[in-house]
Amino acid sequence: MCELFAGQKQSNYQFLTRSIRLNGQCTSVRLERKFWNILDEMAECEDVSTPQFISKVHTEVVALHGEASNFASLLRCACLVYLEKQAEVV
Repeated sequence: MCELFAGQKQSNYQFLTRSIRLNGQCTSVRLERKFWNILDEMAECEDVSTPQFISKVHTEVVALHGEASNFASLLRCACLVYLEKQAEVV
């Protein structure tokens, strides 16, 4: 079983940093490549660019919670929620 996880391509979990603009502020987000791929897919489903999608998520979380603490983790969890929803459809 562990071979399924340990044997994956190393490129899946290499960090990739992307510069984006959140509410007019330039910043960077560092995530594993696999998560970026999922975020790209999520943005495509919403018919927006990945930076636009991430900015929308950021705006919404700030509106709901007053801040976006640990934003990279929030994005990872958003990817997991998306994958769970995809699995429900099948």
